[in-house]
Amino acid sequence: MEEIKINIVLDKKNGIPLYLQVKKQIMDQIQKGDIKIGSKMPTERELASNLNVSRNTVSSAYKELEQQGIIKSYQGKGTFVEEEARIWKHNDLKDKLSKFIDLALEEAIEAGIETEEFLELVHERVDKKRILMDKLVAVYAECNIEQAKMFSKELSKRCNMNVIPLTIADFKEMKPKTLEILNSSQVIITTFNHVNEITELTKGFEKEVLGVAINPDLGTIVKIARYPSTTKFGFVCISVEFMYKIKGALKNSGLDEIDVEYSNSYDEKELKKFIASKDVIVVSPGRHKDVDIVNKNLDEQKELIEFLYTLDDGSVKALKSKMIEALTW
Repeated sequence: MEEIKINIVLDKKNGIPLYLQVKKQIMDQIQKGDIKIGSKMPTERELASNLNVSRNTVSSAYKELEQQGIIKSYQGKGTFVEEEARIWKHNDLKDKLSKFIDLALEEAIEAGIETEEFLELVHERVDKKRILMDKLVAVYAECNIEQAKMFSKELSKRCNMNVIPLTIADFKEMKPKTLEILNSSQVIITTFNHVNEITELTKGFEKEVLGVAINPDLGTIVKIARYPSTTKFGFVCISVEFMYKIKGALKNSGLDEIDVEYSNSYDEKELKKFIASKDVIVVSPGRHKDVDIVNKNLDEQKELIEFLYTLDDGSVKALKSKMIEALTW
């Protein structure tokens, strides 16, 4: 099978990360039928060379497309457009669910169950699952406490359950408090890149480890990208792990050449000197409050940009579906 030719035009000045431009244009071409389902994609190296971008850029685009079920890589064979690539057709899902409901209703009527009784059964089943979700205790594991707390709070709200934040270090140390939390939980949630590690660290606890995808907030990336190349950025956060995560996010977004210096200092004098020496300060959510106080006491205040990550919507929906399916205890 010959590899397809993909027509992608990148705009390096519009502030939108290059990997997102690549991803969107591939999706658009699949949707239009210009790229057929089952087609073999160019390798990351080949597409990067054709577009004159880093392989990292193409790798990030391919990774997100694969997470969403649009493409699939096969060892020794290559990367192909998947049958499930029609995910953006929301009506397909509604039609599928409608057919399931129709089948269930037909069986109910054939069994002598009236439509009103059928509706009562549906409501009863949904209410039962909802009550179980309310009682569910989950652990969210992340490499840094900032994101662990942030996403635990968001998952608690969106999935209507109690989610407790823990770090990878907590699992490695396994102190009594961590043991207590693990024993009281039914499931562990973490980002896809930590699933294998958490599974290994929690052997013997018999807890299911579910993965979820997170993405850098596009608005934050665009804000940073729109500054002149001569801008001096300062990045302040809590943990070293978060520093490396941001470095990776900037690199994947094509912003690895910006002038940025990192700090996780809490010393007021040191922090004041650091902020004063920069043009723009980027902060993690956990440091926004104290950095803002220091910044307001400067003669020349700097613009603060909060670097946010967001939970992938499709990933959260899939997570909720898996947990509802598993609620049989």
